Amino acid sequence: MHIAPFDNQNRAIVGENHPVVPLCYFNIVHLRAGQTFTSVVAGYETCIVPATGTIDISVMGETFLGLGQRHANVWDGDPEGAYIPTGASAQITAQTDTEIFVAGAAFDTVLSPFAIRAADIDPIQYGSDETKTHRKIKHILGTKYHGRVGRLLVSELFTVGAGGWSGFPSHKHDTDRLPLESHHDEVYNFRFNPPHGSGLQMLQREDGKPGDAYHIVDGSTICLDKGYHPVAVLPGYQMYYFTILAGKSQRSLVQYFQPSHADQIETIPGIKDMIAKFK
Repeated sequence: MHIAPFDNQNRAIVGENHPVVPLCYFNIVHLRAGQTFTSVVAGYETCIVPATGTIDISVMGETFLGLGQRHANVWDGDPEGAYIPTGASAQITAQTDTEIFVAGAAFDTVLSPFAIRAADIDPIQYGSDETKTHRKIKHILGTKYHGRVGRLLVSELFTVGAGGWSGFPSHKHDTDRLPLESHHDEVYNFRFNPPHGSGLQMLQREDGKPGDAYHIVDGSTICLDKGYHPVAVLPGYQMYYFTILAGKSQRSLVQYFQPSHADQIETIPGIKDMIAKFK
């Protein structure tokens, strides 16, 4: 499902119990310096990440000051954010004009809040220009937080260079059948550099049968409930996407690679290390 960019007026783009991805939650909040916004999502743990700008967050008696060091765009440094327990009321105060991502996963246990600083980000770079798969992932809520987070995985993905493929070899994660595959709903929000760039999100629900394709632009949101889902960016442009994964029965992601393309795992440098980072 493709949701074209629109002025959401600080209301959820992917709300609670969404019909396509009920395990995920996603909001974009825009604030001017000095403005405040209270984020409360019943039944969902969340992660608040400034796309640009700097914010303070108060939640459950704790205050996290000065989160977010990026100003020009999402390429302007590493992300920061805060983990917000299920149903907790988080007051966000903008130090500067800000755009803020709020990512969530359905989870019924209340844990403890914590901040994620730039030094805590867990990056990995893999692929190659030759295989057209060169990209970098910055894990915000990655595997290092097992035990402190319930079902939520949050990352930022960047193409390295201009043009190429991401999410390849094609994979899916729509069925709990461990150890082969886990069920994780997924939501993306895309950005392009320069912003007038664009790309293509493919979604092939069954191996060997034609699927769907969505023209993605700066600000597009994609909801993925099932199927194989590689994505490409036009030559000459950089692509970024904010990624929310919400597990149905476990936090660790187990991807099932499309049988007709799975052999290409052996051709892409570093991809096995990338796969391991989600487990």
